[in-house]
Amino acid sequence: MVINLVPVTPKHYEFVRALRTDPRTQGAFLEQENITAAQQTRYMDRYSKNYYICLLHGDPCGYVGVINDDIRICSHPDYQRKGVGYFMLSEIKKIYPSAVGRIKENNLTSQRLFEKCGVEYTLI
Repeated sequence: MVINLVPVTPKHYEFVRALRTDPRTQGAFLEQENITAAQQTRYMDRYSKNYYICLLHGDPCGYVGVINDDIRICSHPDYQRKGVGYFMLSEIKKIYPSAVGRIKENNLTSQRLFEKCGVEYTLI
């Protein structure tokens, strides 16, 4: 399995937006809203240096970012439970060692992931 974490570029902005607004993943986010392409571009223009895309065999399969030591992570539903989240979280902790997660109380999947990686989190 060839898996890499690369800095986000403008060509990835729509992938992040689509994943962020996908009904299969949206419930896990603290803030749930539909994001337009223009809103996504403005956000990523400001914060892209804090985000990374996970590529599996060259195809985007998730993203991870850290803003104000808060980890934001999402795997595409087609790649969940295949080690992608574990890889992204482990790699981002090397870049941002003091970063922690804020996880919704009912998001047991994320809680297990953070525990498996030994990453601190708080429940929201």
